[in-house]
Amino acid sequence: MKRFHVHVHVEDLDKSIGFYSKLFAAEPSRVEGDYAKWMLDDPRINFAISTRGSKPGIDHLGFQTDDAEELAALKARAEAADMALLDEGNTTCCYARSEKHWVTDPQGIAWEHFHTLGNIPVFSEGSKTDAATACCTPTTRGKPIGIPVKSQSSCC
Repeated sequence: MKRFHVHVHVEDLDKSIGFYSKLFAAEPSRVEGDYAKWMLDDPRINFAISTRGSKPGIDHLGFQTDDAEELAALKARAEAADMALLDEGNTTCCYARSEKHWVTDPQGIAWEHFHTLGNIPVFSEGSKTDAATACCTPTTRGKPIGIPVKSQSSCC
């Protein structure tokens, strides 16, 4: 079963944790110095906030899958719809190791499809060069680098 994912960039993490904890009537399942996450079952959502990003607001949306088969089905659906797709494969981001890919909607909103493989103690692993292309680095409102929105026409 899939879980809806929302990642919001916030300016004040503590104030936002307080607000969302009251809104959800639940404490976050993970809190770090720059990040917090709620894994809610009603509604089934992975709601994350972080202070990483250029300005406050929705960073990206997505679907978290329970297994690799569901992730493969989402990828096949995106490829069949001829969506521009960035396949990151096994990667680290948001204190987790995941298998993931990205698509971008016509408005430029990034959608992350991922299957979490485990937790890690840092926001992301890798070199500084790798970090520049990571999903959660401050880019244009969190959109992953290199996913052009495909035009409906064949003309450049």
